[in-house]
Amino acid sequence: MEKLTINQSMIKVAELERNYRYKSSDIINGMNQSFKTLVSFLVLVFFAAQFVAWFQWSNLGVLLAISGAELLQSLNIGLIPLVIMFVIFSAFINLFMGSASAKWAIMAPIFVPIFMLLGYSPELSQAVYRVGDSVTNIISPMMSFFALIIVYFQKYKKDAGFGTIVGNMLPYSIAFFIGWTLLLIIWIIFGLPLGPESPQIYNIG
Repeated sequence: MEKLTINQSMIKVAELERNYRYKSSDIINGMNQSFKTLVSFLVLVFFAAQFVAWFQWSNLGVLLAISGAELLQSLNIGLIPLVIMFVIFSAFINLFMGSASAKWAIMAPIFVPIFMLLGYSPELSQAVYRVGDSVTNIISPMMSFFALIIVYFQKYKKDAGFGTIVGNMLPYSIAFFIGWTLLLIIWIIFGLPLGPESPQIYNIG
């Protein structure tokens, strides 16, 4: 909170300095204006934090992740369909779990062995996961900065809320999903390495 206070104060003082003429009362009034936006952000964050805390307490996100992963494992399909389904599954789970490391901790013990048994490296399984995890960040209410985005959006559209953000960002999310997934499939088909010393193929034994 102190960092936010200092930051808002410095911004307003810098703005007044740029005009070369200001009084002490101008700084106070300017800080008051800055904190109006900050207060609305804090109110949104308070209720968002309650939602996130209750959701984590219910373990609903963990249950969805485990159940969905087991379903994909039981289908026993080929690599490309598995990649597409894994991307969709990761994107869906991202709507309910904000932490990328927490999701990967749940999915890795299931999906890494699946890819390795198909002859593909753990690096490829993580690349597929990252594609799915990234495409729904802009529409996920569990994202850390979602409340802040709403506050800034309200500067231009006063009645903006959750639905407004999702409605505006959904086309971008779909476009990212299609584009990144196609690029990943092309990358896999041509057998291109994922990075230094990171091949796609995994040789068992």
